[in-house]
Amino acid sequence: MTSDDHSLPEPVEGASGPRRPRLTPPIADVRRAVRATVGRVAERIETTGNPPLVLVALSGGADSLALAAATAFEAPRSGLRAGAVVVDHGLQAGSADAAERAARAARELGLGPVVVRRVEVTAGAGPEASAREARYAALDEVARETSAALVLLGHTLDDQAETVLLGLARGAGAASLSGMAPVSGRYARPLLGIRRATTRQACLDAGLEPWDDPHNLDPAYARVRVRERVLPVLEAELGPGIAEALARTADQLREDEAAFDEQIEEFIEEICEPAEAGIAVSVAALAANPAALRQRIIRHVVASEFGVSLSRVQTLEVARLVTDWHGQGPIDLPGGALATRAGQHLVFSTTGSTEVLPHEH
Repeated sequence: MTSDDHSLPEPVEGASGPRRPRLTPPIADVRRAVRATVGRVAERIETTGNPPLVLVALSGGADSLALAAATAFEAPRSGLRAGAVVVDHGLQAGSADAAERAARAARELGLGPVVVRRVEVTAGAGPEASAREARYAALDEVARETSAALVLLGHTLDDQAETVLLGLARGAGAASLSGMAPVSGRYARPLLGIRRATTRQACLDAGLEPWDDPHNLDPAYARVRVRERVLPVLEAELGPGIAEALARTADQLREDEAAFDEQIEEFIEEICEPAEAGIAVSVAALAANPAALRQRIIRHVVASEFGVSLSRVQTLEVARLVTDWHGQGPIDLPGGALATRAGQHLVFSTTGSTEVLPHEH
């Protein structure tokens, strides 16, 4: 008998009385993925009182429900407490009932605390983006309230493949094509190596009944069209394994991004100087580097200094102040920032000032 051969918190009634769900490969796969994530959390957190809390973001769908069941099993074995947070977006009739079903399932799995949070989704940048923004705000809020060490998200390998394809369709850069990170701040995605079919089978094997969100079948959403139409066509025409290949591409690009970011952090300290209301970058240093590195430096400086992201078109326009300088004026950037050529410096500021300040020693 392996360490996985334990019961789930709730027995299932059988013909001869209560029985425990047998350990099947899908259940074992999901547990193993969760164990790797919560084990790392347990290693880096020093317990000074109550065991650290890990929250599962639970919608009631197969992915998050399988994640919740595996977390309920694995977290205590790593010295952690496991709870859940259910976000009710209020976007469809019966959403409150669906949220309560998910919360009830979490409690039956032995998770606690279980928090249900209703959010208001504004029109904003579109239904998907607005719902995501409201959801993460609620998750952040509950994590702070409960002092959770980590919030687990149920994104799978299929979700990762869809994210990469959507990035390709938008003409996004490597940062977008690198997909979702396994760990990002307080968030972790243990199931990025697990197929969606595996999580659904894990639920069936454990006697759990997932909720199917009608929005996941609505072709009005680009992600649904990718899932239901694009990926199946690619699999049919190019052969199986497309989703896995896309996920591998994301992994490789994420490694590249991490290496570039580390290199840029070191390089920026050498080529940047303070400027009034902003920062100045050496034109000579930017011109001496390949376009890929030059443009990453520009995006990195703007993001770090002003907290906004530049599109490729905006980045190339700023880069021309270095590579194609013929006296053009300041360039307006998101967040009220300006990019200005001032002698041998490219100045990013929130005003029209281009005064470069001397280094402090």
